[in-house]
Amino acid sequence: MARNKINSLGKEERLKSRKQIDSLFERGRKITVFPFRLMYQTHPDGFDLKAGFTVSSRNFPRAVDRNRIKRLSREVYRLHKMPLQELLQKNKQRVHLFFIYTGREIPDFLQLNKSMLLLLDKLVHLQNEGNSSNT
Repeated sequence: MARNKINSLGKEERLKSRKQIDSLFERGRKITVFPFRLMYQTHPDGFDLKAGFTVSSRNFPRAVDRNRIKRLSREVYRLHKMPLQELLQKNKQRVHLFFIYTGREIPDFLQLNKSMLLLLDKLVHLQNEGNSSNT
C-alpha cells in the first residue's frame, strides 16, 4: 500500500547541510512576518525545496519549549507549502528556506498558521515577480 507523500515533510525536504545553511545566511534574502524571520535563497537550476527551523535558546531556555515551537512550525509549513512547491516545479527553481522563530512567548497553532500563511504568500509573490521580470 503506497502512502501519500504530497503533504509530507520528509528527510529529503529538510535543510540539514551545514554548507547549504552557511551559504543561505551569507547570500540569502530575508522576509519578516512576526513571529518569523525567513531566510531564503533561490537557485535557477532544477527543482528542490528544503526548509529548516530554529528557535532561540536565549528566548526559550527549556528544550521542551523550543522543540514544541519547532514541531508546530514544521506542521504549519507542511500544511501550506503546496502553492510554493507547485510554482517552483513549474519554474524549475531550487529554494532553501530557514524559518527563525523570533517571538518571546510560546505560540498557539492558530497564531503560527496565520503568520506562516502570510509569510509563504509573500514568498510566492516575490518568486512570481522575479520570474516575470526574468522573462
